[in-house]
Amino acid sequence: MAQGDGRKTRAAGTFGTVHQLPSGRFRALYYGPDGRRYKAPTTFTAKQDARGWLSLQQADIIRKAWTPPTAQTPTPKRTTFTEYANDWLEHRSLKDRTREHYRKLLDGHILPTLGALPLASITPDDVRDWHTGLGNSTPTMRAHAYGLVRTILASAASEGRIAANPCHIRGAGSAKRVHKIRPASLAELQALTAAMPENQQAMILLASWCALRFGELTELRRKDIEITEEKDGDETVKVGVIRVRRAVVRVSGEFKVTTPKSDAGIRDVAIPPHLIPAIENHMAEHVGPEKDALLFPAGHGGHLAPATLYRQFYKARAEAGRDDLRFHDLRHGGAVLAAATGASLAELMVRLGHSTPQAAMRYQHAAQGRDKQIAALLSKLAEGEQ
Repeated sequence: MAQGDGRKTRAAGTFGTVHQLPSGRFRALYYGPDGRRYKAPTTFTAKQDARGWLSLQQADIIRKAWTPPTAQTPTPKRTTFTEYANDWLEHRSLKDRTREHYRKLLDGHILPTLGALPLASITPDDVRDWHTGLGNSTPTMRAHAYGLVRTILASAASEGRIAANPCHIRGAGSAKRVHKIRPASLAELQALTAAMPENQQAMILLASWCALRFGELTELRRKDIEITEEKDGDETVKVGVIRVRRAVVRVSGEFKVTTPKSDAGIRDVAIPPHLIPAIENHMAEHVGPEKDALLFPAGHGGHLAPATLYRQFYKARAEAGRDDLRFHDLRHGGAVLAAATGASLAELMVRLGHSTPQAAMRYQHAAQGRDKQIAALLSKLAEGEQ
């Protein structure tokens, strides 16, 4: 007998219905005065017991003492980690690039191990075994994956889906930098810039001296560059500013214009005066006259793909003797240069578009290599007093 199929007994003029279940027990159901169907909170071993329960419900209705029975608490569904994580990702407000990154982490490194486990059954040992299984060869990916699992399970705990977050591995959400960044010297920057194609030289300059991200650079348009003249005493000097308002990301093989990485990424970046002639020349020679013309377009006129730039960048860095230099390291170098001027932490955060001080502090620490110069200057002061 299939589940739910049973004899339905209801004599003419009787109240409610009694069903015999495949187990042999009996289930009682009736329609209340509100027109809704209700069933007994339990099943009965004998048919007459089910009928007796129905008689009590009928009596309450006749006496107008009936109230709707308290809704039964449904048996919680055994939600798997995959089901919860997919739902979490679907309803999370994220940038497209971040969503794509999380999807790759889940599909490639998290769900194959943790996905089939019931959400409420995941223990600290499960998390630790999964984390160990990721290995040590890709520490950044490992840290990102752990951070994502911890965040998802924290949401589950806050919603009461699990008793507590089982992620307790100290330091697992952070990774030591594998690539030790050595900022390019001024001579190396000059050599690198000179080795790039003319239409991309200004891109190296802005990445190095203005510390812009690749996605910010490749979405810059003529209207985002403002160069004006100001009086400096008796002289007239040119000043420039970059209005960073947008960035471009590549999601699923397509370019999408979005906002910068964080709210702090929307900023105005002053152009060092010595770069202004090069920027003006680039705009005159390589940028269309329209306000929306891209500063660094691809050959087809659209957004420049990273791979297209890297083909030229790798050749140029070799000529500069810096095969270890990555394009993003130029931003790091620009940040260190800014810190070396004595810029405060708050000033660095504004210039770099950082929403938290931790990242900006790294560049201040890197700039502390000037300590020898400071010590030498202190000695000169001491000598001058003698």
